Amino acid sequence: MHLSRRRLLSHAAVVSSVAAWGAVHTGAAHAADPQPIRILVGFPPGGGTDAIARLLAEKLRDALGTTVLVDNRPGAGGQIAAQLLKAAAADGHTLFLTHDHTISILPQVVKKPGFDPAQDFVPVVGVGTFVNALAVSSQTPVKNLAEYVQWVRQNGGKSAVGIPAPASTPEFLVKQLSERFELDLVAAPYRGSAPMLADMLGNQIPAGIAAVQDFIEHQRAGKMRVIAVLGDRRQASMPDVPTLGEQGVKGYEDLPYYGIYAPRGTPAAFIERFSAATAKVLQLPEVREQLVALGLTVGHMAPQQLAQREQAYTRAWTTIIRKSGYQPQ
Repeated sequence: MHLSRRRLLSHAAVVSSVAAWGAVHTGAAHAADPQPIRILVGFPPGGGTDAIARLLAEKLRDALGTTVLVDNRPGAGGQIAAQLLKAAAADGHTLFLTHDHTISILPQVVKKPGFDPAQDFVPVVGVGTFVNALAVSSQTPVKNLAEYVQWVRQNGGKSAVGIPAPASTPEFLVKQLSERFELDLVAAPYRGSAPMLADMLGNQIPAGIAAVQDFIEHQRAGKMRVIAVLGDRRQASMPDVPTLGEQGVKGYEDLPYYGIYAPRGTPAAFIERFSAATAKVLQLPEVREQLVALGLTVGHMAPQQLAQREQAYTRAWTTIIRKSGYQPQ
């Protein structure tokens, strides 16, 4: 059964309980913790990151026996929330759920991001990976990548492609596709996926690249067409959409990740307990079903595994960014 993001959000209300995360005695916790665990989200309510955070917060409340709240601090591609995490006390009460852009890419494309993930944060747990996708508006007369390339060429070889944020993964993907097919694709940056999707729905822009979860509902409703997902493996959330690899474009593995981070210095005992609790939550069938519906390939990553994925992704995008000639803004 496919679940809408709106339904997921309605089911993801976070309620309170009173038990200290730090209780080490077997059984129920012995002392009330007046301060809840706060999960920062660098994007507005209603988006994919927010939906993932609220679903996890609801289930972690029971797994940890303590209050878990979502705190939306949108802006600058997660930069504001990241700065708040850096400034937070390293006591296990403030965490940050985000994806690759904020951790691996933003520090390389912004002159003064106000945080250094390697120095200021510690990985807590990874919850899964996702892919980006290329979609077209309902009035763009193409059904696959080859038709899209031909359509752009017939229109002079130049066309705008919406992206959720400047200097994001989608912007560099636009550049790569433009070079691959010798087109003049122009990345049109928006302040988030919501306004980009609005313009695509209104046929104000012919195409867009964003996380697959941003397109799922509109694809199912027939309001836009996803013509390719990146990588060589089809996605469970839209199994009928071919990959770039299937359409002859290899080398676009692009497996961005979602992870939870804490301020540097957060107690190791808390990190271990939170990671273990998240692993149990991710095994719940209803959680996996809802996360898959959001376009996530669910997969628990222990702190060291998340650190390794972060480092590998950062290295890969360092090469891409340098080759592109992009200068930090």
